[in-house]
Amino acid sequence: MIELTIDNMTVQAHEGETVLQAALKHGIEIPHFCYHPCLSIAGNCRVCLVKVDGRPKLMPSCNLEATPGMRIETVSEEVLAARAAVMQFIILNHPGDCGICDKAGECRVQDYHVRYGEIDPVSIEPKHRKPKLYDLSPRISLDNERCILCSRCVRFTREVSGSHMLGIVERGCHSRVARLEGKVFDDPYSDNIISICPTGALLSRDFLYKSRVWYLEPVRSVCTGCARCCSVNVWRRRKRWHVRSLGAEKNAAAYRITPGENPEINGHWICNKGFDLHKAMGRPRALAPLIAGRSASVEEALQEGMKMLSEAVNPAALISAHASNEELEAFRIALGSRMRVYTREDHSPQPGEVLEDDLLIRADKNPNSRGVRELFGDRPYDATAGHDLVLVWGDLDDYAPLGKARILHLTSFVPPQGQSADLLIPISTVFERSGTFTNFEGKANRFDQVFDKPKLVQHAGELFGGLAA
Repeated sequence: MIELTIDNMTVQAHEGETVLQAALKHGIEIPHFCYHPCLSIAGNCRVCLVKVDGRPKLMPSCNLEATPGMRIETVSEEVLAARAAVMQFIILNHPGDCGICDKAGECRVQDYHVRYGEIDPVSIEPKHRKPKLYDLSPRISLDNERCILCSRCVRFTREVSGSHMLGIVERGCHSRVARLEGKVFDDPYSDNIISICPTGALLSRDFLYKSRVWYLEPVRSVCTGCARCCSVNVWRRRKRWHVRSLGAEKNAAAYRITPGENPEINGHWICNKGFDLHKAMGRPRALAPLIAGRSASVEEALQEGMKMLSEAVNPAALISAHASNEELEAFRIALGSRMRVYTREDHSPQPGEVLEDDLLIRADKNPNSRGVRELFGDRPYDATAGHDLVLVWGDLDDYAPLGKARILHLTSFVPPQGQSADLLIPISTVFERSGTFTNFEGKANRFDQVFDKPKLVQHAGELFGGLAA
């Protein structure tokens, strides 16, 4: 460790760390656009300039290695004047359309413009115009007029996802971000460039114009798309901004998904399937119990379930790899000794889906397969065992492999057409409960409850005790 002084405050830094990294680690704010902790140093925005004692010029702190005894000033008159000049240069051709920009409220240009002096651009020339709000891909819109050429998106495709699909073309004020000519920007991690863009240049077409971000709040959750179990943030409407005219659906909707930083599991990134988690949870829901296809009350369903279990001679259970560790333990305690337990994969790779890669995506498309195996082993269903009752936990597209056994189905979503269980009890989704998943590496990742469950929907972990009574 080395010691240096930043604004008369002694701080410590590791060998090789930059002044900007040391400052941010100790809560000292130095504005920056192009720097990102998981990307290479570009040093092209120049808004992070600082004064170094003994050096004649201001230096970019993102590219300045910390050395022992170094004395840094981040708020001197010279630094503030240079910072204001850089901001003026950055907004010289900026359209200033914050009123219609989805990034408003979380835009660094907006924040720094207010924080470091509201300086209007000075130019006798009209603003330079560039291509505005066109589709960079089926998922992303690009507004080159808002782009400040920080190159974060370009470096991401080169250094993280490896697709090399983006670049900066032209020169001077004509410079702009563009995809490879004649290519489709189909990078499976493409939506991350929306998250790391410091301005409103890159926008999600799915979230476009849906809500102002100050009406929303993030809740920690976990992506259920594969065994990586990436941390994500689910953005819901703040309770104080629930408006009756919006209706219950929009007041209780997941508006967008963004990466949740987790150095142990996914770092700063998630794949596009993770960004679409709210869509996966938006499938048609099972909202009321059904007994042989007939609507029933929760009490009637519990009584029917208890009767089916008591009458069964050779019952079995198909355990869900989307169940939390806490729910699995509740099942083991309540029913584990009364039923033959089988394990399975709720979801398999879909046509066109990336099977696996070296970054995040895993071939196992279920979040808690490791947790299931640790508790119940690896035991595929035995169709020759003669079971007269099967408790199906989670999604199952086809009951046929279960033979003539009676079906007690616990599911969050409406089964495929033509599939009718003897008893169906709706259970909560990952957005409606809290718990942990164990990923393929054995690392537990916690998720919090985002929404209240519908009235007739049950938490699986609480249901097993009632069925076992």
